[in-house]
Amino acid sequence: MPKHGDPVEYEVGGRTVRVSSPDKVYFPQRGITKRQVVEHYITVGAPLLRAIGERPTTLKRYVDGVEGEWFYAKRVPKGAPAWVETAEITFPSGRTAAEVCPTEPAVFAWAANLGTFDFHPWPVRRPDVDHPDELRIDVDPPDRAGFADAVEVALVVREVLADAGLTGYPKTSGGRGVHVLVRIRPDWDFVQVRHAVIALGREVGRRIPDKATIAWWKEERGGRVFLDYNQAARDRTVASSWSVRGTPRATVSTPLTWDLLPEVDADDFDVLTIPAFLASHGDLHAGMDAEAFGLETALEWYERDLRDQGLGDMPYPPDYPKMPGSPSGSSRARPGRTESGPRPAAAGGRRAGGGGHGRVAADSAVGGDPRPAADGPGVTPRHRKSDPM
Repeated sequence: MPKHGDPVEYEVGGRTVRVSSPDKVYFPQRGITKRQVVEHYITVGAPLLRAIGERPTTLKRYVDGVEGEWFYAKRVPKGAPAWVETAEITFPSGRTAAEVCPTEPAVFAWAANLGTFDFHPWPVRRPDVDHPDELRIDVDPPDRAGFADAVEVALVVREVLADAGLTGYPKTSGGRGVHVLVRIRPDWDFVQVRHAVIALGREVGRRIPDKATIAWWKEERGGRVFLDYNQAARDRTVASSWSVRGTPRATVSTPLTWDLLPEVDADDFDVLTIPAFLASHGDLHAGMDAEAFGLETALEWYERDLRDQGLGDMPYPPDYPKMPGSPSGSSRARPGRTESGPRPAAAGGRRAGGGGHGRVAADSAVGGDPRPAADGPGVTPRHRKSDPM
């Protein structure tokens, strides 16, 4: 008998998905196996497809489990079945790649057999992959804060969105953070959507200046929750709803309502608890596609801040090329004064989203964008900490 069990087959939506080494332990602290991860994705297949169907999607793969190396697969893996469809996306460098584009639930079980824990969809849908239809606000607490801090800020995000004529849908990130998703009309490009997120983040910061900030450099945040506007940049993604995260508990990024959000803890949702949660609550974001909103008000706020206060664009990640409208000079150069006020002296400050990253496999990186961005191809050291935020 093979070390990790004989292969098993699952029937998923009329497809046969073969799973090798089903008894391989992926999460040693809890004894959760590859089989259980695959079965998780079979369980959540319908709501997950609603969330990321037709979206170019990066696979974050942990082939040796949560304690091993992980990497982002930005190109469809070699040997993929013919029924695994793709979409061509363009990186900031101008290079392109054919990414997995889920069109049926079997894709998730197939990807899980390859060691995929989480799915990172672009905020676009085929055929228009240059105009996002989803605005995402990543509420990211600092190391010394926790989920409750993210929830407190997310509730203010909800108020600001409402004032801009937008309706947000919250979910746990699967780590300590909260993601707020807004369905928008695909009438704006990545630069404009990012500007809208910047404007919304600035407004949140004005309302709770001691709690939230959009300051890019960590040493300028003063321990406040970061609203990561660069997650709206081209080729930046967040883990999807229902994604298993690379945490010791096998937590799951879970869609919630605004009423539920303050009542739960991020650790309530994992591979073992999701079946009962989904059975009792259903897909809490099922109605998200009912209405798509416009960014006119948020973009008016952006122009107002530029006109009245001289607050224009914010830095892109240092590994990005010069982007349209970005501040002159390299974003690596920290200004002496920012929207957060004078920059405090700090030794060894690191860029936002700092920390190491995994690597990108040859089959996913050849010919792709070589930059070592958080979700981009390149070879960088493995992230040693629990990475989801």
